[in-house]
Amino acid sequence: MSRTLIIIGLIIVALGILWPWLGRLGLGRLPGDILIQRGSFTIYIPIATGLLVSIVLSALLWLINR
Repeated sequence: MSRTLIIIGLIIVALGILWPWLGRLGLGRLPGDILIQRGSFTIYIPIATGLLVSIVLSALLWLINR
């Protein structure tokens, strides 16, 4: 369990470091992501991006534990 948590933590750190370059790929602007802007109020709900990231991480963890 601790090995899995360490790997997840390293993946999150790597995503944080690479986020400026990953943003250029279109992550966060997928169809299905909800953006509401009204005046000075903005809310962003990344449904499609969250699903995509979840599928990719699930596949990676499945391969690691296999």
